[in-house]
Amino acid sequence: MRKRNWVAIATWRMALEGFVQHEAAIRDGKRASEFIPDLVQAVEDYPFYKSVGYGGLPNENGVVQLDAAFMDGDTLAFGAIAGIEDFANPIRIAKQLSVERYNSFLVGEGAMEYARNAGFAQKPMLTERAEKLWQIRKRDIVEKGLAPYDGHDTVCIMAQDQEGSIVAGTSTSGLFMKKAGRVGDSPISGSGLYADSEAGAAAATGLGEDIMKTCVSFQTVLFMQAGMTAQDAVDKAVSQATAQLVRHRGVAGDISVVCVDKDGNFGAATNTDEFSYVVMGEDMRPTVYLTDKHGEHRLADEAWMQAYYDERHKKIED
Repeated sequence: MRKRNWVAIATWRMALEGFVQHEAAIRDGKRASEFIPDLVQAVEDYPFYKSVGYGGLPNENGVVQLDAAFMDGDTLAFGAIAGIEDFANPIRIAKQLSVERYNSFLVGEGAMEYARNAGFAQKPMLTERAEKLWQIRKRDIVEKGLAPYDGHDTVCIMAQDQEGSIVAGTSTSGLFMKKAGRVGDSPISGSGLYADSEAGAAAATGLGEDIMKTCVSFQTVLFMQAGMTAQDAVDKAVSQATAQLVRHRGVAGDISVVCVDKDGNFGAATNTDEFSYVVMGEDMRPTVYLTDKHGEHRLADEAWMQAYYDERHKKIED
């Protein structure tokens, strides 16, 4: 079989370290079904990324509840979990569930029972840093009248590998200070992600409640299936979703989407002032780009990269 030009793309700068760490194996021909969980896990394991995995910000009760999903575009196999607590790598659990004919999406205690029985690693996921941020936010809600919700940066990673297979994965701790049991778009097929190797894959990050109202990931893939390039498809899907929400509800929350098509092209679009994404491919080392609601794309420069690092590692003041 002729080798394809492969490509991988992820939401947010936080995916960069995983891309660098696993680049050699991917270039050597590792399959997307194997390396997508590797790339997602690298984000889940990093304690300073406060919207995913270990170090993720908790719900209103101070509990970290995690959601994840995995989809294989060759077979449409889909697995997902939601509302699990104290498991190190939700993406691994979601991937294993994707091979199940039935019961491929589990939530809460049922998901945790499955993960325990399957031998997945358990780990306290609330870090001292995240707990401190939670305590500060609780105080500020009372003293300053701040809204409880803040932050919703899901890591979404997808790729077309050298054999032409397209795979996607997502992982998140969801909205900071969310209601216990709240589930957003990230583990929902068609909303948080969708993959079909005959067309492409797309995944979304932003306000899950609004993403679920528009099924923007599935719509992006439909546009690619109809013959649009990855960038044209995602531009149209995000614009259409935003307009639909404004038309029906008067306002649209943050929506950002990344995608790849079956020809090895990638795209990214947002309705926000700034959205970062990471790309690598056959002829491209891991690279961070920025885009905005006007559709402008640019390389993240050294100053931006340093500011990003400093913001996520700064000392938490009481």
